[in-house]
Amino acid sequence: MAASLDIVFAALADPTRREILRMLLEDDMAVTDVAHPFEMSLAAISKHLAILATAGLIVQEKRGRVKWCKLDPDALKPASVWMQSFGQFEPVNLDDFEAFLERELGSAPTPE
Repeated sequence: MAASLDIVFAALADPTRREILRMLLEDDMAVTDVAHPFEMSLAAISKHLAILATAGLIVQEKRGRVKWCKLDPDALKPASVWMQSFGQFEPVNLDDFEAFLERELGSAPTPE
């Protein structure tokens, strides 16, 4: 599972790919329609789409002569479950943490 999470997070690391996913939330789109709002070549968009497909986040299919992209709604579930597991921890109280560091390190607070 760790390897598949790595692939998903690597795909999500790029803002262009995140925007493509946002666009596909609304509806399936032809590759040329996906490329339209971006100032990059169709080949560059195709590379982004290939990365999203490899990560399992989208599915591409040929309909006639047109290649369509469709979001896989279940693809983000493992990443979402992984991220939600961090919600079990209490938020850190920064004042308490600073006091702890001062005690442990013997440093006096620096004036602001």
